[in-house]
Amino acid sequence: MSENVVHLHKNPEPPADAGTVTTLTVVPDPAPPTTVPLWVRSGRAIRTAVTHERTRTAARALARHGLYTVNGGRIVARRTWDGRTGARYERMLRAAEATGNYEVAEEWEERLQRFRDARHRRRMDLLHSPLDAAKGIGVGVGMSIGVLVALGVVMAINNHDVTDVITPLAATIDFIGTLIRIVQIVWPYAVVIGPLMTLLGLWSVGAHQQAAPQWALPDNVRSGEGEPITPSIVVKALRDLGIPALRKAIQEMGDAGAGMLGPIRIAGCGVEVDVTLPSGVSTNEVQNRRRKLAENLTRHEHEVFITIPEAARTVRLWIADSGALDEPIGPSPLVTDETLTADYAKGRAPWGQDLRGDAAALSLYQRHLLITGLSNQGKTVALRSLALWLSLDKSVQFLMGDLKGVGDWAMFDGLATTLIQGPTDEHVIQVTEMVEGAVDEMNRRIQAPPGTVFPPLIVLVDEAQVAFMCPAKDEDKRPYGGSKANSRYFMAVRKIHNQGRAVNVLMWQGTQDPTNENLPKLVREGAHTRASLALGTESQARMALGDKAVDGGAAPNLLRPGLDRGTLVVASDGITIPAGQSSITVRTHYIDDDAAEAITDRAKALRDGVTTLHAIERGEDRDPLTDIATVVGDATRVRTQDVLKRLAVLNQDAYGKWSFLDLKRVLDGTGAEPYKSDGVMVVGRDRLARALANRDGNGSASAAE
Repeated sequence: MSENVVHLHKNPEPPADAGTVTTLTVVPDPAPPTTVPLWVRSGRAIRTAVTHERTRTAARALARHGLYTVNGGRIVARRTWDGRTGARYERMLRAAEATGNYEVAEEWEERLQRFRDARHRRRMDLLHSPLDAAKGIGVGVGMSIGVLVALGVVMAINNHDVTDVITPLAATIDFIGTLIRIVQIVWPYAVVIGPLMTLLGLWSVGAHQQAAPQWALPDNVRSGEGEPITPSIVVKALRDLGIPALRKAIQEMGDAGAGMLGPIRIAGCGVEVDVTLPSGVSTNEVQNRRRKLAENLTRHEHEVFITIPEAARTVRLWIADSGALDEPIGPSPLVTDETLTADYAKGRAPWGQDLRGDAAALSLYQRHLLITGLSNQGKTVALRSLALWLSLDKSVQFLMGDLKGVGDWAMFDGLATTLIQGPTDEHVIQVTEMVEGAVDEMNRRIQAPPGTVFPPLIVLVDEAQVAFMCPAKDEDKRPYGGSKANSRYFMAVRKIHNQGRAVNVLMWQGTQDPTNENLPKLVREGAHTRASLALGTESQARMALGDKAVDGGAAPNLLRPGLDRGTLVVASDGITIPAGQSSITVRTHYIDDDAAEAITDRAKALRDGVTTLHAIERGEDRDPLTDIATVVGDATRVRTQDVLKRLAVLNQDAYGKWSFLDLKRVLDGTGAEPYKSDGVMVVGRDRLARALANRDGNGSASAAE
C-alpha cells in the first residue's frame, strides 16, 4: 500500500472579510511505472536490429556475393565438363528432338560422333606417349650434357685450364638451385594467394552472369522495371510459368530453350516473338497464364498479348515497352486534315493505331457493324468516329437512333435524314419504326431492275440494348423489344442483316455489356465487323467477338476498365490483321464534341441540305403536298427517289408503298411537277412553295366567298 502525502493549497481568492484560509488535500501517490522485463527489451532490440533496412541490405549483399562465388564455380565446372565431354552435343541433340527438328538432330549426332572419334584417337596416343616421352627426355638430357661438356672443353683449351671443362655444367646446376630456392621462398605465399585468386575468378564469373536469386540482387537489378526483352529473359519467363512439361523440356534442351524462340522483332512500342512450344505443351496452357508470364517478363498484364499464329504449337508474344500503352496516341486525321474526304466503296476510315504503332484503318463497304463494351469505355466515340468519316462521302445517307439521348449525336442534325434521341419506350418505338422503314427501302431496292446502283444507307442505333429490353407492345400485342419471332425491332434488324448488304443498306449497332437478353445471338452473328472494348468476363468476350476470335487470343475481358478506355479488340475482314491471327487490338483516336461538330459542318457543306426528322409521324390524315415540302426542306432540289424515301421514313403507313407515279399524281397540276436536272428527275423547293401558297390562297378566297 502506498503512503498518502499531505499537500497544502492556498485559496487563490479568499473572501474579502475573511483571512487567509489554508486547505488540506490528500493526494494518493502515483503508482510506479511497470518495469519491462529485460528479455522483452532485448527481444525488441534484436528484432529492430534484424529487421532494419541496413541489416537486410547487408544480409542480401553477403548472400549475393557468396552465391556469386558458389554459382560461378558451378558455371566454370559445367563449362569445363562441356569442353572435355560430349555433354554439349547431347543437349543440343535432345533439344532438336524436343522441337521436332530431326534434320538438325542428325547434324548434332554427326558432330557428337566426330568428337568421340577424335577423343578416342587422343586416348590411344596417350598409351604410347609415356615411353616416347621417356626416350625423348633421355635423349634431350644426354644431348644437353654433351653440349655443356663440349662447351667446357672449348673453354679449357682457350684458357689453358683443365678445370674449365665442368664450368658450364656447374653454372647450369647453380641456376637450377637458384630456381628451387625462389620456389621455396614464394611457395608459402602462393599457397595462400592462389586459392584467393581462384575464388576471385569464380566470383567474377558469377557476378557477370548475375548468378544469384532475385531477392539477393541489388534494388536496381531486382526491380527489372523497363528491362529490355532478350531471349534469355523470355525463356526464363516461360520456364517459370509453372507448366511441368515446359520446364522439363527447357532444362533438357542443350541451348537452354533458345531454340524455341524465333527472331525478336521490334513491333511499334514493343517487341514481338514467336515461341514454338515443345511436345506435350498446349498453347492454351500458356494463354491461361498471361498474368504470370507478364510478371515474369517484368511487365504488367495489359502489356503482354498472346495470340495464336498459323504454325502448330506456336504462340506469338507481343511485349510492350514498360509504360508505353499508358501514353495517349495522336489526334485523328479527321481533325488535323480539313481536306480529308471519304469514299464508302474504296476508302478506309482512320480509326486509330494498333499495338505496333501502325495506323489502323477500317473498310466499311457492305459490312454490318457491332461495337460493344462496358459503360463509359468510349463505345459511342469509337462508333461516332466511323460515322464522322463516312459523312464526308456525300452519297451516304444516315438514319440514326440514339437511345441514350444525351446529345452525343446532336451534331448530325442537318446531316442525318432521321435523328431520334432519347431513352424512353416512346423513343424505342420511334427507332423501331425507323428501322422498319429501312427494311421497306431495302425491299424496294431488291425489287429494282438488275444493275441499279443504290446509295449507301446506314441505319445506326446506339445503346441498342435499350431497344432489345423494351417491354412496350403495339396495338396487335407485338412486343417492340425481345428476341422472339414477333419482336419488331429484333426482326427488323435480322431482315437487314440477311439481305441489306446486297443493296447497301447496313445496320450499325452499339450496345453495352452483352448478354443473351440484351444482345440476341442471331443479331450478334449477323455483324461482319465486331469490335469490343473492355468487358467483364470471357463469356461476354465470346458473345461480343465470337468463339473463333477468343480461341485465337482475343481477350477484351483482360482490358482494364477505365485505364484502357478507347482500346478495343476488332474481328473483321475489313481491317488488316497480322497473318495467322483472328483479331487485332486497336487504340482509337478520341474526337471530342467540338471537333465532331467541325467535321459535320464540313460534311454538310458537301451536301445540298438535309432536313432531319426527329420523330416518325404516325396518323391516318395526311397532307401529301405539305409532307413533300417538309421532306424537301431547305434543299434547292431533291431527287424524286430521295423524296420517296424520306416520305416513307416520315410515315411508313401512308407513304411506305408509294412509287414515282404516286408522287407525280399528287404534284400534277400544282405547278410543282417533277422535272429533269442534270439528267435525273427532281422536285424543286421553290415550285413547292409557290404551289402551297397558291393552294392556300385559293382556299382562303373560297372560304371568304
